[in-house]
Amino acid sequence: MTDQASAITPDIVEQHGLSPEEYERVLKGLGREPNLVELGIFSVMWSEHCSYKSSRLHLKKLPTEAPWVICGPGENAGVIDIGDGQAAIFKMESHNHPSYIEPYQGAATGVGGILRDVFTMGARPVANANALRFGRPEHPKMKHLVQGVVAGIGGYGNCVGVPTVCGETNFHPAYDGNILVNAMTVGIADTDKIFYSAATGVGNPIVYVGSKTGRDGIHGATMASADFEEDADAKRPTVQVGDPFTEKLLIEACLELMATDAIVAIQDMGAAGLTSSSVEMATNGKAGIRLDMDKVPCREEGMTPYEMMLSESQERMLMVLKPGKEEMAAAIFEKWELDFAVIGEVTDTQHMVLEFGGEVVCDIPLGPLAADAPEYERPYLSKEDYKAWAKVKPLESVPECSDVGADLLKLMASPALASRRWISEQYDSQVMGDTLQTGGDAGVVRVHGTKKALAISTDCTPRYVYADPYEGGKQAIAEAYRNLCAVGARPLAVTNCLNFANPQRPEIMAQFVHALEGMGDACRALDFPIVSGNVSLYNESKATGGGSAILPTPAIGGVGIIDDASKMMTMSFKSQGDAIYLLAPEFWAKPDPTRSHLGKSLWLDVVKGVSDGRSPPVNLAAEIGAGQIVRKLIGEGLLSAVHDVSDGGLAVALAEMAMSGGFGAEVTSNNAYTPAQWWFGEDQARYVITVPAEKAEAFNRIVAEGPDIEEAEMVGFTRIGTVGGESLLGVSLTDMKAAHASFFDEWMGT
Repeated sequence: MTDQASAITPDIVEQHGLSPEEYERVLKGLGREPNLVELGIFSVMWSEHCSYKSSRLHLKKLPTEAPWVICGPGENAGVIDIGDGQAAIFKMESHNHPSYIEPYQGAATGVGGILRDVFTMGARPVANANALRFGRPEHPKMKHLVQGVVAGIGGYGNCVGVPTVCGETNFHPAYDGNILVNAMTVGIADTDKIFYSAATGVGNPIVYVGSKTGRDGIHGATMASADFEEDADAKRPTVQVGDPFTEKLLIEACLELMATDAIVAIQDMGAAGLTSSSVEMATNGKAGIRLDMDKVPCREEGMTPYEMMLSESQERMLMVLKPGKEEMAAAIFEKWELDFAVIGEVTDTQHMVLEFGGEVVCDIPLGPLAADAPEYERPYLSKEDYKAWAKVKPLESVPECSDVGADLLKLMASPALASRRWISEQYDSQVMGDTLQTGGDAGVVRVHGTKKALAISTDCTPRYVYADPYEGGKQAIAEAYRNLCAVGARPLAVTNCLNFANPQRPEIMAQFVHALEGMGDACRALDFPIVSGNVSLYNESKATGGGSAILPTPAIGGVGIIDDASKMMTMSFKSQGDAIYLLAPEFWAKPDPTRSHLGKSLWLDVVKGVSDGRSPPVNLAAEIGAGQIVRKLIGEGLLSAVHDVSDGGLAVALAEMAMSGGFGAEVTSNNAYTPAQWWFGEDQARYVITVPAEKAEAFNRIVAEGPDIEEAEMVGFTRIGTVGGESLLGVSLTDMKAAHASFFDEWMGT
């Protein structure tokens, strides 16, 4: 039975992920019953993954504009002005379900897809980052999943030749049955050579370039828009297969063609493949599109239009060229040993028309397909009702800490804080020769041929978001902001990957809505707009060993600019005798123990085995003040090290600085706080800084001046110790490093 002749039954509609109500919308939009090709196209374009039907309403509330924003959400990636006629182009996306089913290829093609989103717009990719979430290490599948995902990220990124400069990897039982693999790419382009996806010019040729189309990845977008049932492994054929060497050729060929004046529009074939790329190009250009499916390069015999349109084979692009430029473009792609085919043309019909074997096999008006896709206002709990549902117990008393050093060792050896060297060593972080920093608060890469550098950070604390979605959303943005400030960068913009469970559950939708509200408030206050992103819903599993929803995980990718890379800051202790200060809002007035926040802290979880308490509140005015004063001190050359205080509190921040620099420290506590509060509280807007003795006078002068932004709150400094020696808090650096390395060494048998 041919694609267009197949009868559409309720079972077929259900298999395509459309509800009966949505199918009625299809019938109304078409004015008739669709054939199988048309149904398949509607199913992927109306999937959660492609249409954002549960999230669009709320995404519109996010701040997306600033004077330096060239292009916000709606294109392949966000674009910001970084001066001197240059732009940074970046985005983060998820490849969660494919990576659980087939970890190596799922993660690898996640990297490949986000690379294409960036170079599609004319940028040369200069850095990769990631945010990974796994389940319990003792889960029977988890070691295999971690090994496969890390190998896939490294295998693809290393072969393409783009450095992986930062990332985060966390473990929690909520991800046992549904891991998260979020990939981010940052690229550099000239501001006058940015390419967009709007197909224009009636009669202009539409060309297909890259790899041939196969049967891998069919229904990938639909699979990514549903939770896992018991048959997760049966979905393995929906996972794409990547080829990083072809991707490298595709990058070079596209950039070479982009140096000419041949391209009108360009779009990568990502989720939903040829369908989404062609629909988005035509819709963005308010045009129509006609494709001759007989001309699509295929690597398998007998492929049907249905399979060609829904395939998610990798390393493919769709372009609209100026008339007469086909021969020149073909020569470029043939030189790079890539397929090139003219497969259609731009029309003025506002329809997508597909022809195959001399017949029209699809004729869909683009309005119903794109602009009129379903948009749902899902019910969600109020903040108070959510709090009652989450049943987060208050921290009624402050637990005691009788041995700070022993507790610190236990934290540093835990999966939550253990060294990620086993992971980072599998990523090439130095290729291209412009990487200036990895392993610190943010990755830093030089803008080639200039004195500027870009700082990149990925951040989220899901346990905070679960306990209080609003404060947790604020904190995710604030921590990305702090990490950029800590290396001396001026924070510019955010991309995100919003990973949540089933939005049809009011408690999950409450997590999403309230987290976005917190993110939006933080971005507005910090002048840190969101310029691109991705939504990944239905991250929960009924598969064996799972059975739960993930923690709400709005992963944040932050990008900032360092105007003079020679002033970049790192977190490692540098010299014996440097003074150590804790910068924190409360020290502007008198110490306030109620602000030393142990609720939802790692110390409470890892050492005491409880997860009570509220998420730490985020004072955005204090974040502005602290960030500005830190950047000013770095810019004046008055600091020797900076590290933000986050997971594990002050003790962990000091331990990371000590292990990184190879120096211990003599540090003291504040008697207004209990030892647990002082050393392990996870208050926000805090940094640890070190000051050389010869810079003390100038340091004190700058600190006394305070921040000069009206919205900023004053922050205070208190000296807590001196760099020196071979131990910290009674623990030798040798023992600390051994504990820090032990988890992955033992788990992976290295």
